[in-house]
Amino acid sequence: MKNHLFSFIGIIVILVAAIFIVIPNGPNVFSKETKMHLGLDLQGGVQLLYSIDISNLNGKTPQEIQNQTVDLITRRVDDLGVSEPQIQGTKIGSQFGVLVELPGIKDIDQAKQLIGKTAQLKFYELGPDGSEISTDLIGSDVSKASAGTDKNQSGFSSVAPVIYLEFTPDGAKKFQEITKRNVGKIIITKLDNEVINEATVQTEISGGKAQIDGIKTIKEARDTAQLISEGSLPAPINLVQENQVGASLGKDAVEKSLVAGIFGLVLVAVFMVIYYRGLGVAAVGALLIYTLIVVSLFKLIPITLTLAGIAGFIFSIGAAVDANILIFERFKEEDKKGLPRTQALENGFTRSWPSIRDSNIASLITATILFYMSTGLVKGFALTLAIGIFVSLFTSIIVTRNILRFFIKNKQES
Repeated sequence: MKNHLFSFIGIIVILVAAIFIVIPNGPNVFSKETKMHLGLDLQGGVQLLYSIDISNLNGKTPQEIQNQTVDLITRRVDDLGVSEPQIQGTKIGSQFGVLVELPGIKDIDQAKQLIGKTAQLKFYELGPDGSEISTDLIGSDVSKASAGTDKNQSGFSSVAPVIYLEFTPDGAKKFQEITKRNVGKIIITKLDNEVINEATVQTEISGGKAQIDGIKTIKEARDTAQLISEGSLPAPINLVQENQVGASLGKDAVEKSLVAGIFGLVLVAVFMVIYYRGLGVAAVGALLIYTLIVVSLFKLIPITLTLAGIAGFIFSIGAAVDANILIFERFKEEDKKGLPRTQALENGFTRSWPSIRDSNIASLITATILFYMSTGLVKGFALTLAIGIFVSLFTSIIVTRNILRFFIKNKQES
């Protein structure tokens, strides 16, 4: 009996915690804000589809180029401060590509400019005939780039934006050699073949530090420094398609999804109560607890919720109810044998468990395959479905069982 009491107390603790997390403006957990994260189709924003030019692989496979491109674009988008971005590799026919989803984005042009920059940083010196000669100093030789203002100038010019560069040990040696042989001459710095600085070398520079001046605005300095710090894309990318999702569409989708979810829950609850009566009431209670736990997990993990994700959640409600139906039918069969109701209840749960286990394992295998073998919205569907199945096992086997134990025990004692 002590084990049953501890289980019941544990369920109450989980329920209270889930309620506090689910309510709007709930408490922060481990200093992290708990909120519902909405995807592009619910929040609105922009979707950008890029193709990757893999004509020059440099010894890498197309998949490696795609993975590196996704990683670099992810870092660039993170610096934009976009909430819940989704960046993933995709295929455009036979071409490799990258799909970028930016919910709630405001400055679309800035995002496209920052994402699409190849960011190839190169340094040039002048030949005897005045022609530009590429040096062996490139962007990968830069360990850090930061934006600031020129501290060596005075007056109003002191706010002139500059970019401070710090080179790697190997890059510092290259830069020292370049400045040594070009004293009194010009060194040209280019980013994506665009000149960002032309400077006359006054003296040999050691120490592995330099600065780029001539930048027009501090914003331009920050963006350029960010591109240099993060490095260049492994291959050029081309914008193939741009779609903008309006916030009104997202709001409409959320409202319709909520109505569908609530309507589905109500219909299931009505069916369970009418058909199973007292057992159905217990199942409905467990279903409400199931819903609270799942939503709280969505906020805690966090899950970026899309329309497909909501569909996976609603679909998993069926799994939760299905387990209860198997348990109740088995309980009714055991009860007909004339066994004490407490024994019939335990037999119902014990003997229905293999069927529940095998059914849910099959569903989890399907969800796992969908998650790892698909992209985009299908992954969201698979993830929310898998979470829902795990929680449904907990509510049907633990929560429903303890609720029925409590009521059947009290009924017998009365």
